[in-house]
Amino acid sequence: MTQDRVERRLGDLARFGAEAAYLVDKGRPAYLADTMEGALLRDAGERILIKVATVAEKLPDDFKAQYAAVDWGGIARMRNLAAHHYDKVNDDLLWVALTVRIPHLMRELGL
Repeated sequence: MTQDRVERRLGDLARFGAEAAYLVDKGRPAYLADTMEGALLRDAGERILIKVATVAEKLPDDFKAQYAAVDWGGIARMRNLAAHHYDKVNDDLLWVALTVRIPHLMRELGL
């Protein structure tokens, strides 16, 4: 993979990280609310997580090896859960991914 493609993927990650931050700024009560808005926020959170993990998965192994503090496998597992086992998605765990894992990834990558 060329450096240009890596940079584009990092740009995508930065954008998705900003989307996650925007969603998180709505607050946990709004995210967990038993309303249409809450459902839309949870759906958006799942989609953000899937996009982040999909892009992270496409980064070259030698790039990921430089960032050993990132739980690359955990990111992939959360993506698989959200994408393929939607009935088992735990809203609290997804909130943690949005508030802890994704921001950690952004910090580690300097995004």
